[in-house]
Amino acid sequence: MVATGSYRVPKVPEVSRRLRAGVLQIHSSDYRNPDQLPDGAVLVVGTGQSGAQIAEELHEAGRRVFLSVSRCARVPRRYRGKDALWWAVRGGLMERTVESLSSPAERFACHPHVSGREGGHDINLRQLARAGVVLLGRVESARDGKVQLVPDLKDNLTKADEFAENILKQLDQAVSQVGMPFPEDTNPRGIGPEVPDEADPILELDLQASGITSIVWATGYRSDFSWIRLPVLDSWGNPIQRRGVTAVPGLLFVGLEWMHTQKSGLLLGVGDDAAYVASAIDNRANAKSQGAEVSA
Repeated sequence: MVATGSYRVPKVPEVSRRLRAGVLQIHSSDYRNPDQLPDGAVLVVGTGQSGAQIAEELHEAGRRVFLSVSRCARVPRRYRGKDALWWAVRGGLMERTVESLSSPAERFACHPHVSGREGGHDINLRQLARAGVVLLGRVESARDGKVQLVPDLKDNLTKADEFAENILKQLDQAVSQVGMPFPEDTNPRGIGPEVPDEADPILELDLQASGITSIVWATGYRSDFSWIRLPVLDSWGNPIQRRGVTAVPGLLFVGLEWMHTQKSGLLLGVGDDAAYVASAIDNRANAKSQGAEVSA
């Protein structure tokens, strides 16, 4: 039984090797608090949940923060008086199966940014920008102590807003199906107001001139199943399985991202998947005890 999860190895872009040695570089997996970083401004790269939360914390600690915005979306934390996840579960949104995805790559899309701190709250990059965080496009390359950036900030902010709007529309539909009275939704709708550097984004960032002394690479993780020496991995190195069951007799998985449904990689859903896998093991054991040929 393989239950090692989907995210085992921190990913750090190759561009990190081309930055001067005087700047501290850490992956978000090694970040603990602002005091861990040297005095000075911080460049946070990536706006999944870790990147957005770290940028927010550093800003609140009084740091000058530059935030490289990725294609990760955002979601509202609260909706009509309840946590948005409550609605997602109640409305069946977490029951979507992997077969419903438009491509296999969607299984590994970054998780939308939001925060669970202080009871849970939204993280809206536009609000961070208005508070003083400098938003940038994605990091493209680096040379001579300068970072070149993709001019995609406006597009990434727009897509994050569109994703949140789509989630709210799905929740609106869920409310109509529940048939109970709930408070009006107060979440902002549509595309948010333009923020600094959105229309005319910064395309080159001089680390020394900007006072940047550290970089936090919030660039995610990759799986590592290379230790499994059996023909069960696809071209991306991920397990070929159906609801945790592989074609190799006796080899099963649990806890993978999108193993069966959207909640498979979460505490919310791993129990259902584990029960299915346990039943597969039980069926195989019963079949063996009866002398039958099995394939599970």
